[in-house]
Amino acid sequence: MGAFDGKVSLVTGAAVGIGAAIARGLASEGAAVGLFDVDEQTLSGTVAGIVETGGTAVGCVGDVSKPDDAKRAVDTVVSTFGGLDILASNAGVVRYGEVPAFPEEDWDFVLDINLKGMYLMAHFAIPQMRARRGGAIVNTTSVQAYWSHQGAVAYATSKGGIVAFTRSLALDHAHEGIRVNAVAPGSVLTPMLLDAARHANSEDPEAALAEFARTHPIRRLIQPEDVANAVLFLASDKASAITGVTVPVDGGLIAGNTSWDIDTNGGSSERATEPHPSS
Repeated sequence: MGAFDGKVSLVTGAAVGIGAAIARGLASEGAAVGLFDVDEQTLSGTVAGIVETGGTAVGCVGDVSKPDDAKRAVDTVVSTFGGLDILASNAGVVRYGEVPAFPEEDWDFVLDINLKGMYLMAHFAIPQMRARRGGAIVNTTSVQAYWSHQGAVAYATSKGGIVAFTRSLALDHAHEGIRVNAVAPGSVLTPMLLDAARHANSEDPEAALAEFARTHPIRRLIQPEDVANAVLFLASDKASAITGVTVPVDGGLIAGNTSWDIDTNGGSSERATEPHPSS
């Protein structure tokens, strides 16, 4: 017996990284899983891998920031599997830049996918959970909801919004048996983190990754499966009394952070303990 036998789930941003790990974890515990992502080719491979190992999965290609796509993803899962019990809203993107030179289209791109996408998924998923007399939503935010580094203002803003969105959504729907929580990863070894490493050190991304790992008190990068394990717990009946919270999965990064040191010349120098995109 798996922890999610008889449950139906939907995971966004499910082709790679954290989302793929969540989808594989849910399927391994007996859930039927809908995987939603914009990357059709990679998504197909992830779905095939789940099915080949005995899981039950269906893929849906689309953009979480588009209402028609979000609705179609929910409708596909409901029509295929008969309902919806669990939503893991994980899709996320990053664009770098400071506000004076940050293009409006990049701001909209990040906020639309990272924040509006969560609204749209919940908007269409919650009525289906009501029909099942309950459900669980787990959103992926980031340690950057709490502190950030230079050049990531849109990403950090979106991730901070997710924490507030999670808290408010949980209060609105607790009486319906729908729990809403979030996870806040640190630096997770995903394609997004590899891009961050190239942004930080284009000549030696591996050195940047090693530095990211060193800044975490556990002295290693977070793995996608580490985050997936937390999501699965929050989505499970073992967390039946937990709602409205954000759980760090950050190797102690938030607990041990002091963002700035003072250099010997009296100025400020940013420490290497800065968080990085992780989805």
